[in-house]
Amino acid sequence: MNIRRFSSTQANFDAELKQLLAFETAQDEEIDQVVANILRDVKKRGDAAVLEYTQRFDRLNAATIAELELSQAELKAALDSLPADQRRALEQAAERVRAYHEKQLMSSWSYTEDDGTLLGQQVTSLDRVGLYVPGGKAAYPSSVLMNAIPAKVAGVEELIMVVPTPGGEKNALVLAAAAVCGVDRVFCIGGAQAVGALAYGTQIVPQVDKIVGPGNAYVAAAKRRVFGVVGIDMVAGPSEILVICDGKTNPDWIAMDLFSQAEHDELAQAILLSPDAAFLDQVAASIDRQVEEMPRKDIIRTSLQDRGALIQVRDLEEAASIANFIAPEHLELSVDDPLAFSKKIKHAGAIFMGRDTCEALGDYCAGPNHVLPTSRTARFSSPLGVYDFQKRSSLIMVSSQGAQTLGRMAATLAYGEGLQAHARSAEYRLKKGTA
Repeated sequence: MNIRRFSSTQANFDAELKQLLAFETAQDEEIDQVVANILRDVKKRGDAAVLEYTQRFDRLNAATIAELELSQAELKAALDSLPADQRRALEQAAERVRAYHEKQLMSSWSYTEDDGTLLGQQVTSLDRVGLYVPGGKAAYPSSVLMNAIPAKVAGVEELIMVVPTPGGEKNALVLAAAAVCGVDRVFCIGGAQAVGALAYGTQIVPQVDKIVGPGNAYVAAAKRRVFGVVGIDMVAGPSEILVICDGKTNPDWIAMDLFSQAEHDELAQAILLSPDAAFLDQVAASIDRQVEEMPRKDIIRTSLQDRGALIQVRDLEEAASIANFIAPEHLELSVDDPLAFSKKIKHAGAIFMGRDTCEALGDYCAGPNHVLPTSRTARFSSPLGVYDFQKRSSLIMVSSQGAQTLGRMAATLAYGEGLQAHARSAEYRLKKGTA
């Protein structure tokens, strides 16, 4: 396979690395226009528009949206229909994800100053959240776990899930995951019309406060457009993995770790950094050998040839520096002392430490969230978590004594800004003779 090979010692290394990472994030204008029309129609006509688009795109006929809502009994039946080992794995993964996210809960706090003024922060949960889940053959129960559980841990009162079921094809694992996570309502709708229904509300689908979950280009475009009406988690790019290896790990393991992201789609990115040239040769040979065994070999091959790379670095210190520039979604540290090495990493969505810690464990059951920043956005953003479903209100209760000090301070600054009403509002609280 013709996977890119280059070295950090090359004169043009920085330019080549930037070219490798370059990804066109501009929206497709045609898709954006289609989505704009769908959202406008859903906002105007509600359920009737959602039904029409569902019939057109998913080949589902229903008289009302109510016919496309699944009951809790149907979700429970899907859970009960799973093979015992599959149900056990799903429930155990859910428990691990829940245990991890419970540690993220933020608490309210306050303090009282000497004059009796109270200041603080009150933490509350969102009331209602919409969860978009891909459906049909491309079904991801892990996506349900990673989006629904932190919302429930945060205390979200109502979680509304939308999942397309093209041709009426329902995925039992997805519905079972909804049952395990305590999703409140599930509608068999998808695409931009489902995003519009959640954002604006219809006669039957309630309006939510935030929409989370992955989807195709139409879903991503719809989430961009409704942001501001509702919150969104993020608009994610293609999957990414960066592996830093000292050359002591089985090359077959590393090759397969690269495959684990490359198999997502042709635009996924998999990069290996190592100071050991011979090890890079071994991984390249393993890639050539193992790719033929993969059911998704065509996708893997295209991904690695177009956006993958094996890069020789001077040493592990330089590898850490390059990793911080790349700011990858997933970062594997396959080195002797990964915990110590992790202290050198500032920018990564998730850090997988040690030779036995493959990224795939994080996708399903390790516990931390697998909804992660992509396209170098880990420089300024974080994984999805409980904090995305909580919000903070500032608490301010000024005592009569405190109003004398703060009132004079505020009035002085307000007059300086030319905002007389602000100043007078503060001065009204001043006791006579203290101004």
